[in-house]
Amino acid sequence: MCYKLKLFVVFVLFLNVQSFYYQQIITSKKAEIASEKKAKKSSEKYQRKLNDEQKKLKKEEKQVQKHQKDLKNSEKTLDATNKKIEKLESANQKLASKINTGLTSDETIQKQQIKLKENEIEIQKLKLKKIEQQQKLKKLKSAY
Repeated sequence: MCYKLKLFVVFVLFLNVQSFYYQQIITSKKAEIASEKKAKKSSEKYQRKLNDEQKKLKKEEKQVQKHQKDLKNSEKTLDATNKKIEKLESANQKLASKINTGLTSDETIQKQQIKLKENEIEIQKLKLKKIEQQQKLKKLKSAY
C-alpha cells in the first residue's frame, strides 16, 4: 500500500508539473501575442505618421514648385514687356528722325506725328504695366 501511495503521489506531482509547464507555455504565448499586437499597433501608428509627413512634404513641394513657376512666368512677362518698350522706343526714334528730316509732305508728317504720339502713349501704358509686374515679382520673391 505504501508503494501505491508513493506511486499515486508521484503521479499527482507529475500531473501538477505538467499542468504548471503547460500553464507557463500558455501564459508566455499570450504575452507574446499581446506584445505582437502592441508592436503591430505601434508600427501602424508610426506608418500613419510617416504617411502624413510624406503627404505634407509633397504638398509643400508642390507649393514651392508653383511658386518657382510663378516667379519664372513673372520674370518672362517682365522681360517681354521690356522688349516691347524697347521696340516701340526704337520705332519712335525712327519716326522722329523721319519727321525731322522734313523730306516728306505735310500730310505724311502729320500722320507720322500722330503715330509718334500713339506710340508714346503705348510706351507709357507698357511702363505702367512694367511697374505693376515688378511689384508682383517683388511680392512673389518676398513671399518665400
